[in-house]
Amino acid sequence: MLNPQTIEILLAPSILGLSPTGVELLGKTLLDNGLARHLGVTQPVTEVPTFNHLYSPERDEDTHCLNTQALQDFSAVLRKAVTHSLEQLHFPLVLGGDCSILLGIMSSLKMKGRYGLVFVDAHADFYEPEKSTTGEVADMDLAIVTGRGPEALTDMDHLRPYVEDELVIQVGQRDQEETRRFGSQEISETAITCIGFDEIMQRGIEDVTTAVLQQMDKTDAEGYWLHYDLDVLADEVNPAVEYRLPGGLNFEQAEHLVGNLLASGKIAGMSVTIFNPSMDKDGRIGRNITYSLARSFRR
Repeated sequence: MLNPQTIEILLAPSILGLSPTGVELLGKTLLDNGLARHLGVTQPVTEVPTFNHLYSPERDEDTHCLNTQALQDFSAVLRKAVTHSLEQLHFPLVLGGDCSILLGIMSSLKMKGRYGLVFVDAHADFYEPEKSTTGEVADMDLAIVTGRGPEALTDMDHLRPYVEDELVIQVGQRDQEETRRFGSQEISETAITCIGFDEIMQRGIEDVTTAVLQQMDKTDAEGYWLHYDLDVLADEVNPAVEYRLPGGLNFEQAEHLVGNLLASGKIAGMSVTIFNPSMDKDGRIGRNITYSLARSFRR
């Protein structure tokens, strides 16, 4: 179990990689539901300035992505905040926002040393900008942090790649059919370890969790970042997401995976993304997510 006194919550409600439709309320909603109290956090919440007011729905002509310059600027600010948290020997818990917050996070870790990434997400997020139907960087964040995509985003401060393929474990993907239909580059053809949702159902969450921990042990990474995209949860558990898919993990399965990863002592920090409170009319989903996260940290 993590020492609660080391946890520092970083509020990073950026929507520059998605759209300003409500996902920026994720962190505030979880905190209003008592997340800090449930986790026993004693550090004050750090609010990372966003550049959400600069959001544009128009693609950049050079990168074919949305909000390239604003994402560069926001990533630099978040990189500094994560770096400071780690230097204070804190455990940064970054509450998004959308998945593009990973650019600032993983570039911070690259400055610190050789770190890996456990990417728990229903989507591969491995599109090339030209293949993305939206230009949203939340479509392609895992591709970008592994060095695939426009240099303006993949090589900020000459840090490309922010994480090596061999140090990435993708867990929970269930959009394979969709990615093939739109011609995304194939994540399974890389050195990234991929354990999709169907495989989890076949093997069981206990076996998969053990496999993830064993894979982490095989590398010489100094530590791992845990990215928890809440759309990995079953659609009936968390339908408050922009891009819904059938299937997904229940809370018990997610807590087993996340809780055991946190208890391993190998996780340097964690990000939580993709829950849209504006789609949660009675607040029930937000409360359930808050309680589930608290149970994960207490395992």
